[in-house]
Amino acid sequence: MRQEKKIVLGLAAAIAALTGIAVVRWVGGAPLGVDSAVYRAGALAVLRGQPLYEPLLALDPKSALELPFTYPPSAALLFLPLAALPAHFAWLLLAVGSVLALWSVSRRFARERPLLTLCLLPVLEPVWRMISLGQINGVLMALVVLDALPVRDRRSGGMLIGLAAAVKLTPLIFVPYLFLTGRRADAWRALATFLGASAAGALILPGDSIRYWTSAMLDNRNAGAVDWVLDQSLHGMFARFGATSLGWYAAAAALCLLAGALLVRDFHRRGDPRAALLVTAGCGLLVSPLSWTHHWIWAVPLVGLLSGRRVALICAGAVFSGVALAVVPEGGHRELSWNPVETVLGNAYVLSALAVGAVLIVRLARGRGPLAVRERLVRPARQVR
Repeated sequence: MRQEKKIVLGLAAAIAALTGIAVVRWVGGAPLGVDSAVYRAGALAVLRGQPLYEPLLALDPKSALELPFTYPPSAALLFLPLAALPAHFAWLLLAVGSVLALWSVSRRFARERPLLTLCLLPVLEPVWRMISLGQINGVLMALVVLDALPVRDRRSGGMLIGLAAAVKLTPLIFVPYLFLTGRRADAWRALATFLGASAAGALILPGDSIRYWTSAMLDNRNAGAVDWVLDQSLHGMFARFGATSLGWYAAAAALCLLAGALLVRDFHRRGDPRAALLVTAGCGLLVSPLSWTHHWIWAVPLVGLLSGRRVALICAGAVFSGVALAVVPEGGHRELSWNPVETVLGNAYVLSALAVGAVLIVRLARGRGPLAVRERLVRPARQVR
């Protein structure tokens, strides 16, 4: 009971701090929330009949650097409630939602030392970057986790994953996860939900839908340079290596997906759905054409899963603290001239995920099974409170 009280007090303190930041910056007229400003501007564009995939007229250049709206039209419809709020309070709404989402996810994964896990979260670079930008990735992750790891059987299984994919396409990686784990009905519901939301977007915003699905979806020129250090994907890593051909990226992505499918099936067979879900998320982050560091918010459930293993927890915390990425030259294509040490540090997220995946595949090939499902590392269910 004492630990739960501390967690509630910690959450209340975090929400109070975020509220104070929003109010102070609102009163002072200082911009806040680059990405939340884009979400809100997209919603305002819908209400005003303005194009989504042209420069957003409702966007304050001081707050969001004229960034484009890179999400499906269905996302703009789901962002409509943000249009009713000032930009600073749209950021606050997403920030508070992110804090509650991270707490919800941590509860599912941190079976040991949940308080310690929550205390570590502000140290993780994906967490503070996501909140500072006003990103929605934490909320989408919570939707996926609630759907993939339900506390009871639900006839609506898969719908939350489909809803998350209607905001950003990347959660579609969890549809194969549902198929691989034998939840075919949930997988079809996820696809139906996504297609239904996309159809609603096409019906309400036909011009924007045509533009998105034919060109804007593939146009990431204004989202940032692929070789920028903050793009921690296989595509970004090969770009930093100077590999301009997509062949290396495509081959590596195919191998990653194959290895991931094998590990998901094995974790599922051994009764460890949490690890299977994390493998799926890791594969999605690696193979996505762009995976900004705030997309690696899946470090939160990883830390929760490792909360009972001190050495592994320290290693994960060190990688996702973002220190390695902060010490290398970045921006202006300086990544292309890194030395070997900087190359390792500057690709820390990608290389760490590949290394863990390689270890798990080798152990699987030897018939020993993945590390996370060894009996000595998993607390018996009767001991979980």
